[in-house]
Amino acid sequence: MLGLSGYEISLITSMGIAVIFALSLNLITGFCGQISLGHAAFYGIGAYTSAMLTKAGMPFGVGLLGAVIVAGLIGIFIGIASLRVRHDFLAITTMGVGFLFIGIMRQWDLVGGEMGVSSIPGSGLGKSGFMFLVLGFGVLTVLFSLHLKRSWMGYAFDAIADDEDTARVVGLNVSHYKLAAFAMGTALAGLAGALYAHNVRFIDPESFGFVESITVLSMVVIGGIGSVFGVVFAAAVLSVLPLWIQFIDEYKLLLYGGLLFAMMRFSPGGLAGLVKQILRHISSRKSLQKLSGGTKI
Repeated sequence: MLGLSGYEISLITSMGIAVIFALSLNLITGFCGQISLGHAAFYGIGAYTSAMLTKAGMPFGVGLLGAVIVAGLIGIFIGIASLRVRHDFLAITTMGVGFLFIGIMRQWDLVGGEMGVSSIPGSGLGKSGFMFLVLGFGVLTVLFSLHLKRSWMGYAFDAIADDEDTARVVGLNVSHYKLAAFAMGTALAGLAGALYAHNVRFIDPESFGFVESITVLSMVVIGGIGSVFGVVFAAAVLSVLPLWIQFIDEYKLLLYGGLLFAMMRFSPGGLAGLVKQILRHISSRKSLQKLSGGTKI
């Protein structure tokens, strides 16, 4: 209909799923300052939930809804268990969740164990229809993130990310907001995982390992922690770059590691921070030019 080839449709679909997944982590790490190194576990929970529900005969929509609910509820449970830890200890805790998920999936014969789940039913919308569905969810996720960032809850998240103790002193219910961030972020990760499962039609535990968690964290950091459009841009580019340039896939971790190092060294605010620096520099130069021009006799 749009003159796109099957390969181009697959690229756009993968890009949309990556955007949803990266924004889901941005809600937790970018908005609320809670470091998560096991976010791919919730991506996997959504994928397995939707895959098993649809293979059991449930409609595609029920599979997506189930993925969101299950991933969100488990996210709340993990959030409750993590309330007493922060910073490095929270990172280690969430990393452990990721490894625990992989271990369970490998040993659980009901979900295929190490062999994974194959022949996952499609959406029934066709490739083009599924692409538009993914893009629609992506747009909704962007709009939701922007609205949340500018809402009273977003300001509370900012306060917690800046200084959790001070936020508690001024009367914010820090535990409540941290759980809300985990619930929303993991639910969105579950949605992304479900879309991924119905896109590739096959999943196994290795699809949601530590490497995937680091990959999505790289997208958030490179795009700019807390920036919506920066994360969208980074996720879109980094998700399809290995597909565009085949040899990069073998060196993906090296590439992401190099980009992370470069960003932390030269632009801690990521691409979004770099753009702001450039705009400020241009604005200051224009102001100086106007000032110097105004002082001429």
